[in-house]
Amino acid sequence: MTTTAAQPAWAERLTGIDLTELVDRAPLMTRVDRKYLIDAACLPPIVDALAADPDSRTRVLEIEGRRTFSYRSSYLDTPRLTTWYAAARGRRRRFKARVRDYCDTGQRWLEVKTRGPRGTSVKRRIAVVGQQERLGPEQTRFVAEVLATERIDPALADELQPSLVTTYRRTTLHHHDAVRECRITLDSDLGFTSPAGVTRSAPGLVVVEVKAGPSPMPVEHLLWRHGHRPITTSKYGVGMVWTHPELPALKWRRALARHRCAATPTSQGAPS
Repeated sequence: MTTTAAQPAWAERLTGIDLTELVDRAPLMTRVDRKYLIDAACLPPIVDALAADPDSRTRVLEIEGRRTFSYRSSYLDTPRLTTWYAAARGRRRRFKARVRDYCDTGQRWLEVKTRGPRGTSVKRRIAVVGQQERLGPEQTRFVAEVLATERIDPALADELQPSLVTTYRRTTLHHHDAVRECRITLDSDLGFTSPAGVTRSAPGLVVVEVKAGPSPMPVEHLLWRHGHRPITTSKYGVGMVWTHPELPALKWRRALARHRCAATPTSQGAPS
């Protein structure tokens, strides 16, 4: 089943780029991610500044006239929350597994993210057919092979089960300077649902993620001038704490506070 995401007005202010060119110029399956949390109301002047750039260094992904797309990610973890705790404690050898739905096209992918050298993220993925939430033999084998390659216990793949669903709308930008290119994703209308049915949402917040190399891009200098600094955050990390009050906030405490400030009144969780 496919859905069509509503398109924010600011997405119309930039020149479009098609998917083929974006993938060719900025594939970035291995990259350094820097994240920013921005109130949705603060985003338009930042986009205006990008659109006014005389060098036209920023373009927005456009597919069949659409510039904003609906995503759904079903995260997988062990009953002991092995992947969540490894991320929360900053373990060097850790991974994240999820089934991602591209709701506008009906595509599904099983994605496994691991840590590369010098703080990079490495993503591997395979297409998934069907709507099952749990992994089948082929998907389990794929995860195990990735873990073995990264010297992580491959037996963990057999324990994975659904642990959190996140939903959001994504707009993707292509950005460059004289020698470097990157992707920037802007995720809005964030929603989180636990297997027990606990739901939280932060519609007033946008997660801006710069997927680039180790050095800041020009767009990040623009964000800094507007008072925005990188923050340690993770949809899975924050979403798990917010929907599971028994979990400690740990390194996501600041990000969790921002999500709660942007929450709908009925979506507030108990403090942790």
